[in-house]
Amino acid sequence: MTILAPSILGADFKQLGEQIRLVDEAGAQYIHIDVMDGYFVPNISVGMPVISSLRSATDKVFDVHMMVTEAGRYVQKMRDCGADIITVHAEACRHLDQVLRKIRSCGARAGVSLNPATPVQAVEHVLPLADMALIMTVNPGFGGQERIPYTLDKIHMLRQICDRRGIPMDIQVDGGVTYDNVEEFLEAGANVIVAGSAVFQGDVTSNVKAFLKKFEEFEKR
Repeated sequence: MTILAPSILGADFKQLGEQIRLVDEAGAQYIHIDVMDGYFVPNISVGMPVISSLRSATDKVFDVHMMVTEAGRYVQKMRDCGADIITVHAEACRHLDQVLRKIRSCGARAGVSLNPATPVQAVEHVLPLADMALIMTVNPGFGGQERIPYTLDKIHMLRQICDRRGIPMDIQVDGGVTYDNVEEFLEAGANVIVAGSAVFQGDVTSNVKAFLKKFEEFEKR
């Protein structure tokens, strides 16, 4: 199943609750929430009070991407705020396996993320502890960037590893995704698509429906 995860980083924060309602009603399955600490990435974004307050705006899956050093410190609090999926970066966790176990033990699904230049082999041994792997297709920290071309090879490689080892794995992509290039990510093996600007700029409802229609057409091939 192909899943659309609109990233609220691309939304109008003055109307955040309303924009979440729009993507919800248009059929998006996840709400992607980036948490940045200004240290692991050179920016600061929303934190736990915002996530908690948004939880009542929708019952869709809260897909929380922790761009935070030693994110394991905040796993339980993120879960308490309403996170359904908690994704941490391999580069930012000293004991990655322990953090992934902690996420699962608190009742959330566990995700592991890789920056563009980090090889997929860096997470190969912990894949059985994860429910989702996120391949960053831009360097994290800012929205509106163009995708880095070699990241498509990483998606394909990770899908091959999971298939060869019989590991059921959602592969998420985040960064530079547009309606015009999303098929490239799908063909490489991704099935959870994060899109910020491509969803929230212009007619939000029409943008979501266009992505979902393209997913449906791809799956029918």
